[in-house]
Amino acid sequence: MNFLYKIPGYILLMFGGFCLSWGGFIVKSFENSSVWQILFLRSLFFLLALSIFLLITYKGKTLKVIKDSGYPAALGGLVMSFSFISFVVAMSSTTVANVVFIISTQSMFLAIFGYFYLKEKVSLKGFISITLAMTGILIMVGDSISTGSLFGNLIALAIPINFSILVMIIRKNSNLDMIPAIFYSGIFSCIYGLFLSESFNFSNHDIFMGFLLGVPQLALGFICITIGSRSTASATIGLLMLTETLFGPIWVWLFLNEIPPLSVFIGGVVIIIAIIIKSFDRNKQLVN
Repeated sequence: MNFLYKIPGYILLMFGGFCLSWGGFIVKSFENSSVWQILFLRSLFFLLALSIFLLITYKGKTLKVIKDSGYPAALGGLVMSFSFISFVVAMSSTTVANVVFIISTQSMFLAIFGYFYLKEKVSLKGFISITLAMTGILIMVGDSISTGSLFGNLIALAIPINFSILVMIIRKNSNLDMIPAIFYSGIFSCIYGLFLSESFNFSNHDIFMGFLLGVPQLALGFICITIGSRSTASATIGLLMLTETLFGPIWVWLFLNEIPPLSVFIGGVVIIIAIIIKSFDRNKQLVN
């Protein structure tokens, strides 16, 4: 796995976003599994994959690295585990396009939380991008009141919010290793699925879907994004991550014929414009 560190950061970020973009399609491809069963399978395979990555990367120092990350990593993992729950629930309750467009607002939430929690100033471009992003979300949410997907849209909002909280924890603890924090999130979400699943009778198809959701989609995606962020200018990270936003709706349209209402695309375009404006913000970014 050490070869990943030799790949240019921008390529890793785009590929990571590409991996994550398959999440909605895979969730909607399960045959009989409930939300909690999907969460359990996804978390279990994710945890196994991440454990293997940690062992290959840190070898004999793996347990020490996890232990040294301490309470902040555990707290960050707990927060991030709520995003894992929200992702599965939201993808099961609303369109993939709604979810990925809402997830893409995380750079705006980072700016908001950074202002209140870290006392970091928000530039004029940052303020404009935040306003546009919130407008895009309101367009989606407003239409979803009549289409019945309001619950899924509101749940999806928890994903960028919880991710932003995780980043705040990391920035307050600059010595925190991102990978152990994500490792903890896998443990927590696996426990949720273990206790809340109705049964553990899975078809071979759903087990395979769980593997795809936990390993190439989530684990590989997060690993590439984590490593890629280390060597890529923070001003371009949000822009490169748009691969998830752009490809996510395409897969379900091509393979599942899921076509969201026009308001989703209108709101999505507004959000993408907001992210592009934010990417040109030369002020100190929140993701380093």
